[in-house]
Amino acid sequence: MSATSDSKQIEITLPDGSKRSYPSGTTGFAIAESIGKKLAKAAVGIVIDGEQRDLAAPVDADASVAIITRESPAGLETLRHSAAHIMADAIQRLRPKAKLWKGPAVDDERYGFYYDIDFGDEPISADDLPEIERLMHEIVKEDSPFERRELGKEDGLRIARELDDIYKIPILERMAEDEVVSFYTHGKFTDLCRGPHIPRSSYLGDGFAVLTIAGAYFGDDAGNKMLTRIYGHAFADKKAMEAHKLRLEEAAKRDHRRIGKDLDLFSTMGEYGAGLVLWHPKGGFVRHKIEEFWRQKHLDGGYDIVYSPHVAKSELWQCSGHLDFYKESMYSPMDIDGQAYLLKPMNCPFHVMMFKDRRRSYRELPFRWAELGTVYRYEGAGMLHGLLRVRGFTQDDAHIFCTPEQLDAEIVRVLDFVLEMLRAFGFEDFELELSTRPEKAVGSDEIWEKATAALRAALEGSGIAFGVDEGGGAFYGPKIDVKIRDAIGRSWQCSTIQCDFNLPERFDLSFIGEDGSQHRPIMLHRALLGSLERFFGILVEQHVGCFPLWLAPTQIAVISVGERHAEAATKAAAALRKAGVRVELDVAADKVGAKIRKHLWQEKTQLVAVVGDQELESGDLTLRHRNDGDLGTMSVDAVVAEIERRVAART
Repeated sequence: MSATSDSKQIEITLPDGSKRSYPSGTTGFAIAESIGKKLAKAAVGIVIDGEQRDLAAPVDADASVAIITRESPAGLETLRHSAAHIMADAIQRLRPKAKLWKGPAVDDERYGFYYDIDFGDEPISADDLPEIERLMHEIVKEDSPFERRELGKEDGLRIARELDDIYKIPILERMAEDEVVSFYTHGKFTDLCRGPHIPRSSYLGDGFAVLTIAGAYFGDDAGNKMLTRIYGHAFADKKAMEAHKLRLEEAAKRDHRRIGKDLDLFSTMGEYGAGLVLWHPKGGFVRHKIEEFWRQKHLDGGYDIVYSPHVAKSELWQCSGHLDFYKESMYSPMDIDGQAYLLKPMNCPFHVMMFKDRRRSYRELPFRWAELGTVYRYEGAGMLHGLLRVRGFTQDDAHIFCTPEQLDAEIVRVLDFVLEMLRAFGFEDFELELSTRPEKAVGSDEIWEKATAALRAALEGSGIAFGVDEGGGAFYGPKIDVKIRDAIGRSWQCSTIQCDFNLPERFDLSFIGEDGSQHRPIMLHRALLGSLERFFGILVEQHVGCFPLWLAPTQIAVISVGERHAEAATKAAAALRKAGVRVELDVAADKVGAKIRKHLWQEKTQLVAVVGDQELESGDLTLRHRNDGDLGTMSVDAVVAEIERRVAART
């Protein structure tokens, strides 16, 4: 763009390193348009020196600039945040007395945004959602500009009072006198908001939907008023939105809460303890098999199994730093003999205390201590979700205490173990991410560099592509996070490997080195499955409740065709049980077709064995598999061998 004689020129640096000259005050849209019409059409925002702004924001000085397009992660977040405003506008057109609380974009597999609303004496239901979506399409067509106003506290309060915005007024009243607040207006709708937003309502396009309705406490506090939360999602285009709806339909079929109830696997305590899980016999058996496998793999892998208490005096959590950094997620203290005790949110301080119990030598290291430790963390009532977000759960936990020289090998060993365990449960599609040193951190530059290099080398050695979250590590050390993709492409965070220089320092841990002097160990935190509750929920959804034979509480159902076949079916079931097979016997008077459908499809049993006239004469069983169909007629011993083969293969 050529300079004008009466305008101050500024230099803009683009992401590819190229530089362009523009008049001061040039907007993001003008910059995008100067680069190309295609970019301008896709643009929804701008990043100026690392800060995301509206596309209409002026650039007044030399700066590094990047244009945000609608399909980029930042662009989608902008679309979704703006969709929340447009949805709130539609809702207030439908229910003019509705009072708004908050409407953020969210990073969720199911939803992209929501709005919490107080409907007062004008309640809304799921039947109203199609009308809200229709009104949103009207607002999009109105093509109203999103306009930002920055005001002082008093002017902001005046606008909020004019809008009778009862939920925002207290926020503004608590702000400092000199604080600047921002409002966004499109059409006749105005809301207190930091932004940024799309330039005009039409930029949202038609790739959005209003999806569901739920309840949410104001401020996510169960002691406050219950508001109505309306969820929606938005994508760059309609095709992507329709694909997401199909994924939601498939996810609904796999919902572990429904399947868990249908198969009698688990329940939660509800009013007697929200977020606390009751494992029913069938679910408890699957958990037992997971734990059995987990323990044996750890013993084979050079770990020792340890156990720790559920509570400890508050001083332990003060020393560990949890009361400084994690207090809001911990339960209130209980008084025991005049001392404050707290439920544990993590197992690590107990393992530290085991290390500290006596003098340690470099000859003993590394220690690999594993525990299936039940921990308790406070989650807001609105955040609880079946087994995926709970308040009490058993963490698949281990801590490794090693010398700096052992660190590289231990990280490689742990990452290999993570992938081996996840593959044993049928997961093969992984996302790996390395998180590096944040701005505020403990530990020397030297040890951070060594730990980060060790994590990076392990990732490179895995042969799996990985991303890097610069500055995303914990204050106490860098980490690797491992996500799994399930059968319908959803991503789940399960495993983590974290280097920790903080707890050894806080608890003054040391070992006697080869030189006879004291040295500080490095501590690795690692979880393979995450929490058993969450992992079990993921497994239920992955397999739609039909567990692999090695985990299944019932491996085969033996079914009689008629009354005269009942005795032979009973004997066959007894023989299978004696061979170690988990059997359910069905000699009810129902039709054989109905019984087969019941066990294969309602109860999610993988195998059924039928005893009829032919089997009565031969002493064999006719075997049918849920997915593989008719497997033919075979002896009881052959059925046992077939089950053992499938169990060994972990199919």
